[in-house]
Amino acid sequence: MKATRKSIDAFLSSRKIAIAGVSRDPKKFGHQVFKQLKEKGFEVYPINPNTDSLAGTPCFRSVSSLPLHVHNLLIITPKKQTRDVVAEAMSKGIDNIWIQQMSDTPEAIELTKAHTVNLVTGACILMHTDPVTGIHKFHRSLARLFGFYPK
Repeated sequence: MKATRKSIDAFLSSRKIAIAGVSRDPKKFGHQVFKQLKEKGFEVYPINPNTDSLAGTPCFRSVSSLPLHVHNLLIITPKKQTRDVVAEAMSKGIDNIWIQQMSDTPEAIELTKAHTVNLVTGACILMHTDPVTGIHKFHRSLARLFGFYPK
C-alpha cells in the first residue's frame, strides 16, 4: 500500500499525534521524531511502557491509555510489535494511523482493512512535516526529483 498525498494530508490535518515507539534515548529515531514534531508545534502524546514522562511531557504506557480525543497514531515500533499496536488502536477507535517505514508489516496493514481507517505506510513522517534542513529535506527533494513523492 503506497502513501498518497490525500492520506498524508488527512493525517497531518490534526495537530494531536500519539507516537507509539518513542525512545528515551535521544539518539534513537523514535526520540528524534517526538522531539521534532513537538518543535514543529504538534501536540504529541508519547507512548512508552517504561517511563512516565519524556522531556517534561507525560508518557502513556499503551495506546489504550491515551485520551479519547486523540485519533492520530504514529507507529515507530519494531516490526514484531506493530501488529499488536495496530490491533490496540483498532480497539480504541483510532481512525488515523501512520506506520513509519521500516515498522510496517503485511499483517498490520491487513488488520486495518477491516476498519474505516486513514492509513499511511511506506513513508517517513519527517519528510512531510516541512523539513527546513537536514537529511529529511534532502530525501524529500530526491523523492520529488525521481517521482516517488506522494501525489
